[in-house]
Amino acid sequence: MTESTSSSSAPGGPLVNPHARQIVLAHGGGGQLTDELIRDVIRPRLENPWLDPMDDAAILSLPGSRVAITTDSYVVQPLEFPGGDIGRLAVCGTVNDLAACGATTAFISLGLILEEGLEMDALKRILDSAAAAADEAGVRIVTGDTKVVAHGQADGMYINTSGVGEIPANVELGIDLIQPGDVVIVSGEIADHGMAIMLQREQQTILESTLQSDTAPLNGMVESVLQELKDQVVFLRDPTRGGLAGVLSDLAEHSGYHLSVDETKIPVRRETLYAAEMLGLDPLDVANEGKFVFVVRKDVADRTLAILHQHLYGRQAAVIGQFLPQKDGLCELITDVGGRRIIQKPYGEELPRIC
Repeated sequence: MTESTSSSSAPGGPLVNPHARQIVLAHGGGGQLTDELIRDVIRPRLENPWLDPMDDAAILSLPGSRVAITTDSYVVQPLEFPGGDIGRLAVCGTVNDLAACGATTAFISLGLILEEGLEMDALKRILDSAAAAADEAGVRIVTGDTKVVAHGQADGMYINTSGVGEIPANVELGIDLIQPGDVVIVSGEIADHGMAIMLQREQQTILESTLQSDTAPLNGMVESVLQELKDQVVFLRDPTRGGLAGVLSDLAEHSGYHLSVDETKIPVRRETLYAAEMLGLDPLDVANEGKFVFVVRKDVADRTLAILHQHLYGRQAAVIGQFLPQKDGLCELITDVGGRRIIQKPYGEELPRIC
């Protein structure tokens, strides 16, 4: 869970927005409404030292080691989509959340909520896909649960996964470690997942699409960078809900430094850009399920790229921005025509049910 610090409401008090009285879909979009829900409703009621950092996984100190634990739920529609399905998505999402803490994933749990009427063949395909993703990531699904609900109550299937991994002793990551001069790297083309899902839903009325989701386990790629560069890697995050814009705005806000981003350096497929423009979306706001954002010291930027370019899922990695000394907490995009605009986290959810 992540949060924003901007609010006029007191901790534990009422939400100061038009959606204070009931949950709306936009509360699940990873944007400003999600931040408000977590900050004003959820966190005050569950607050403790392990939850307080609000990272993708909690870091627990045990005798002789540090352990990261994470959990997530998946409600994507459709259940199967170009490039993946809800099973692959669930395993990869959990693996990547642990990798964002520098953890080496070991074990995953898998909880299934199945709707009456779900085709057995579809369930078998999705479970086979989850198992294949776990094999690719080098992890094991070691426990789980299955529930069945009446027809019309679960859109076919929901999945909840939890994961546990160990953090190596020499890995320290955090926004508070960011310094002026640090650079931001994205591991590949953005927005493929969200746009593939949207076009799969709309292709009957809009167009045929060849776009595929980027859903992938990235723990191996992340480990290869951390093993060589160690303390030169400052921060990691997978830009899922809220997209790249959500991560970049959080980096600027919580580090306190000005983050300058070059739009021409951000990798995005031409067909993804076209689809986003057609649907009136900004690719920066669209979710990814197979990309990572790295913040590294400037001196190792080229070496980081070289390592990423050797990996299947990092071949299009690029440096897209740098932190400047100004203490304004803003992320500024230098556009392809030389203009400037502030990158902000999306307010709600433009693309519901994409993960």
